[in-house]
Amino acid sequence: MDKKKILYVSQEMAPYLPKTDLSTLCRYLPQGIQEKKKEIRAFMPRYGVINERRHQLHEVIRLSGMNLIIDDTDHSLVIKVASISEARMQVYFIDNEDFFQRKGIVTDENGKYYPDNDERAIFFARGVLETVKKLRWSPDLVHCHGWITSLVPLYLKNGFKEDPLFSKSKVVYSIYDDAFPGSFPTNFVKKLKVDGVSEKDLDVVRENPTFENVSKLAINMSDAVIKGDAAINPEVEAYARTCGKPFLDYHGTDTYIDAYSDFYDSIMAPGAAAADKSPKKKS
Repeated sequence: MDKKKILYVSQEMAPYLPKTDLSTLCRYLPQGIQEKKKEIRAFMPRYGVINERRHQLHEVIRLSGMNLIIDDTDHSLVIKVASISEARMQVYFIDNEDFFQRKGIVTDENGKYYPDNDERAIFFARGVLETVKKLRWSPDLVHCHGWITSLVPLYLKNGFKEDPLFSKSKVVYSIYDDAFPGSFPTNFVKKLKVDGVSEKDLDVVRENPTFENVSKLAINMSDAVIKGDAAINPEVEAYARTCGKPFLDYHGTDTYIDAYSDFYDSIMAPGAAAADKSPKKKS
């Protein structure tokens, strides 16, 4: 039997960024799942705070060179890669001078959230899927970690739905205690649109693209949901628990790899229900 293929899309990952609960989980979960005889790929943004020389990042020329259009502006897609030798694991980085060269992750030196975080999330999500297409690697399951990955389920299930590489891919979205304040710009929905994404798909973020509603969009487009932190936004947690999707409760460091592996197997099992993409009412 062929190995199941798991694609990890992460907002943060150690050792490239400081250790947090999120970055640490995203470092050791792929390794743990790989050790359970599954094939993995891992992606994260190439933030400007990452030291390329120390971590030996290098550009993958054959994967770079595409332009992605967001709000009528072209942005070049650059792909870099590095290896975590002790884990026998490669990590791919989505890079772009406009979005990921600044010396911050999602906030500036004063702790203020970048005003273009919405476009950064759009670029990252589309960049990951375009790169996986170039790799000709068909994931059985895509696991997204952190709100900057929240648009991957939308694009995979709609914008890329005709691509045979993704036609059978299941999506799991993990919710963390990483809320951004306020809301994305009012033209967020316009920026999101690509072929295959319908107006109904975007109803939940149309009027007020807050963290809560962007999370609900990710949940709507996913096949299953995981509570990634012990405490998360209560509105988002309530929505996830009542949306009808398989839901895995929080697991700590001693149990999460086994729990996630079993959860993946249940989602990928023959006959497992596909994502219900019907729009949900906003709270």
